[in-house]
Amino acid sequence: MTSSTSHTPGAPAVTTATAGATTAGATLPQPRVALTQRPGRWLVHWDPEDPGQWGRGGSAIARRNLAISVFAEFLGFAVWALWSIVVPQLNSAGFSLTVDQMFWLVSVPALVGAALRLPYTFAVPLFGGRNWTIVSALLLLIPTLALVYVVQNPATPFGVLLFVAALAGLGGGNFASSMANISFFYPEAQKGKALGLNAAGGNMGTAAVQFAVPLVIVTGVGLALERAGLIFLPLILLAAWLAWRHMDNLDGTTSDLRSFGRAAGMRHTWIISFIYIGTFGSFIGFSGAFPTLLKSQFPDMSLSIAFLGALVGSLSRPLGGMFADRFGGAPITILSFAAMSLGTVGAIFGITGQNFTLFFGSFLLLFVFTGVGNGSVYRMIPAVFRRDAGTEAAGVLRAKKAAAGCIGIAGAVGAVGGFLIPRGFALSNSMTGSLTAALWVFIGAYAAMAVTTYVVYVRGRAADAARI
Repeated sequence: MTSSTSHTPGAPAVTTATAGATTAGATLPQPRVALTQRPGRWLVHWDPEDPGQWGRGGSAIARRNLAISVFAEFLGFAVWALWSIVVPQLNSAGFSLTVDQMFWLVSVPALVGAALRLPYTFAVPLFGGRNWTIVSALLLLIPTLALVYVVQNPATPFGVLLFVAALAGLGGGNFASSMANISFFYPEAQKGKALGLNAAGGNMGTAAVQFAVPLVIVTGVGLALERAGLIFLPLILLAAWLAWRHMDNLDGTTSDLRSFGRAAGMRHTWIISFIYIGTFGSFIGFSGAFPTLLKSQFPDMSLSIAFLGALVGSLSRPLGGMFADRFGGAPITILSFAAMSLGTVGAIFGITGQNFTLFFGSFLLLFVFTGVGNGSVYRMIPAVFRRDAGTEAAGVLRAKKAAAGCIGIAGAVGAVGGFLIPRGFALSNSMTGSLTAALWVFIGAYAAMAVTTYVVYVRGRAADAARI
């Protein structure tokens, strides 16, 4: 086997194998167009659907970019969730916050993160995936350094705390840009798996921060909350360096604004967005609120176990996609809402009966099926738009673009659930003196979402149900 090198002066070379290259005993075809690189690590003529290019080094390039993207997105989710585990500790560190104020602090990062998801998506083709990963990683220094400063002074006004918590929403935008970037690197046949790994790896950041922070903030003389931010500073710098040194920009990638406009004008986009509030919004919302909920209802229990909810929710997401591939996305989504309702009922009885085992086990069940539902709803989106596309190539292409637009819109709308759930708890506490009223409302919402899924995507569509 020989190799050839495409090289632009002033830029690193891109090497691809040539004649005689084999994969699994078969000779690879020549790339249709030679892959080259211009300064700034811009890859020119990238085409993952070209078997020759993909087999002769393209897959390795994609895997390298995916690995670094997962790490950067992992940190984005960790910073996004940072206040969820810091807030329950603030009063122990000398602050004096009400229940309503605490839930404001854990909810506002989700709202800001949801708002940033669409502009972060468009940033990738505008600035380049590598370049935006560097920028978005370095932007995480702002919320972490601000947190380090404000938590050391218990006299910090609540308005300042709220502003700094809102800055953590910068981490929420990273998910959208990371998913958009990786989607350009992989062929259609492998895109689902790559995006699933990217999403699951990012979601794990929520569990990681809730596991690590309670361990590092404890000192021999009390709490050192500033450590919650300090531990991320070297990791953020490492992510930015790895992106600068080893990631690539892709020349010629564009965001089709018309696909977003077309998706925004279709009713399925908003129906799916409503359903996604129940799955992804519940994952983000309960992940943010769970440590505060645990601390308020069972103050003698260690916060170090709170991470298990986000952990099982992250790990179960790929399972939702796998089950949906086999049984259909809509049936699995309905099952998820039923199981989430059951978990919520168990949590209510755990709170009212002060039964920690029932409370914690029920929440773990709830978290598992938020993850399953996340995977199944994502599986539904291309199937829903493909169903009405017909067989002509132009219709199929329009359906793919509309589905891509729907994914971006639904991801932003779904994240709003991360704001609604903590605020629901705060409102419930102020009006009834208990958090259980909010949980009953959430059960009603899950029932409405399950019925919507059944009526729109299952009933009367026996032939389509397995596909959707």
